[in-house]
Amino acid sequence: MRIVFATNNKHKLSEIRQILGDSVEVLSLSDIGCNVDIPETGTTLEQNALQKAQYVFEHYHTDVFADDTGLEVEALHGAPGVYSARYAAMDSANDGEKASVSHDSEANMARLLKELGENNNRKARFRTVIALILHGQVHQFEGIVNGEIIRERKGGEGFGYDPIFKPDGYDYTFAELGLDIKNQISHRARATKKLCAFLQNAN
Repeated sequence: MRIVFATNNKHKLSEIRQILGDSVEVLSLSDIGCNVDIPETGTTLEQNALQKAQYVFEHYHTDVFADDTGLEVEALHGAPGVYSARYAAMDSANDGEKASVSHDSEANMARLLKELGENNNRKARFRTVIALILHGQVHQFEGIVNGEIIRERKGGEGFGYDPIFKPDGYDYTFAELGLDIKNQISHRARATKKLCAFLQNAN
């Protein structure tokens, strides 16, 4: 089976391909000649994932799936959530600063740690939603991993908030555990396993 993953994020693409293995050939947006920055104007992960998938389906007429992921921190009332990738580029609730670059992992982590401060409630979860359009029909899959935000960065692998997120049941952050372990237990892995099972049954 061949399917498009609506992303050009090399980290996400590598994770997804490793999780799906040889059962599905996964193409990126660049593989199909789509170099448009697809808008993500939804206020939920579900809306953003579906918006990206629908854009590809309508313009390229191919089976496609798209994902959106958010880090939801309990003490911050679920923030950064749907705005996780561009958290530092938004107006700061504390001091009105505005960063110029989105998808800046270091800046995003710095803001998150600053806003949490000395709060002892460090509970958080990563949540991934995948929207699949297969033969014109829409399906959605969700993956969640619970954990906590540690107080300083640890580890050199992974991306995004991985150096400050420690999943429940482990003594190390995602960035310390490495991709092999992360890809077995992560939020994206859990959502992707549901997607994979669905695709295998759909064959």
